[in-house]
Amino acid sequence: MLLSFVRAIILYLIVLFVMRFMGKREIGQLEPFELTISMMIADLACTPMANTGLPIYLGIIPIFGLLVMHFIISFASIRSIKLREFFSGKPSILIKNGRIDEKILVKENFTVNELQERLRGQSIFDIGDVEYAILETSGELTVILKPEKRAPTLEDLGLKAEYTGLPYDLVIDGIILKDNLEKIGKNINWLEHEVRKFGFKPEEALVVTLNGKGDMFCQKKET
Repeated sequence: MLLSFVRAIILYLIVLFVMRFMGKREIGQLEPFELTISMMIADLACTPMANTGLPIYLGIIPIFGLLVMHFIISFASIRSIKLREFFSGKPSILIKNGRIDEKILVKENFTVNELQERLRGQSIFDIGDVEYAILETSGELTVILKPEKRAPTLEDLGLKAEYTGLPYDLVIDGIILKDNLEKIGKNINWLEHEVRKFGFKPEEALVVTLNGKGDMFCQKKET
């Protein structure tokens, strides 16, 4: 039992390491070749984990082999558009100029009901509001509404937005993030002085952030 426990931990760490190197995409955003490799890695890890009679390297070596294959395919896809289309496919336009393309629906094994369901998932309940609907290679649906159905922007209203910049986390769970303090040209003494205005110390804060306008958000930990 202890052997199975140790092997499971080792394989988990290895799979975590490999998946981390494959990138930060969510499962729904994986390209077909990435999803295939991920499924094979999971299967290879399960075999030596369940069967303690097999040497653990019989699972580890193929997993790293798939990682190498992932890098090769990714590199080839970057260098060649044709290879990129071969491994990942091309986006398909399901709705073009406000009209559903029936041929593309059949080609992608998509039904009108499924298309409507995907649109409702994006809070679009009238298919007549859609100018373009593009099925991406990852399976995600990108929607462009008709001009009269789009939410007005500040530019449309002739208004100018105030720049706020990127907010920086300065304290998380009572831990001072010194790297972020250096990025904004501040030090711990400045942080302590500013946080004390809220009635407590940085070490007592749940979160402290500072945006580009110089506005600070600060909340104290309850426990």
